[in-house]
Amino acid sequence: MSRAITVKVSTPKVIKALEAKLVSLKSDKDNEASNEANFQKAMEKWRKEIGKYAIANFAKAENLRTNYRSWNKTLNVDFDLTVAEGDFPVEPQREFQTIHDHTYREMVEEINNALSILRMTDEETVNASTMKSIARFL
Repeated sequence: MSRAITVKVSTPKVIKALEAKLVSLKSDKDNEASNEANFQKAMEKWRKEIGKYAIANFAKAENLRTNYRSWNKTLNVDFDLTVAEGDFPVEPQREFQTIHDHTYREMVEEINNALSILRMTDEETVNASTMKSIARFL
């Protein structure tokens, strides 16, 4: 059985944390396009490395399948390779989070609303219900 946590957080600290989150959120959104472009370049480089790996190890190929399309003169070659540990190129990972535009606008609006309300209050601490509603942003 879990017990509820009762902590009083000062209003200025919450305001400062929300402002920092808002700046961070806007910065992430501004950098999203360049981060995605860099990720796509890394993925393209990785795909080329995989192609080179497959060609270099074609002699080890198993379960070779081909399909020639005479109407457009293309050949599709499909085969399986057993990959040695550490020998295969490492796939790039997204090290950033993409946020859909509607979700971004919604989050910014909610943070701005919370900041407006918190700036108007005379309370020294933020109550539990308010903290519960804004905790997901902190």
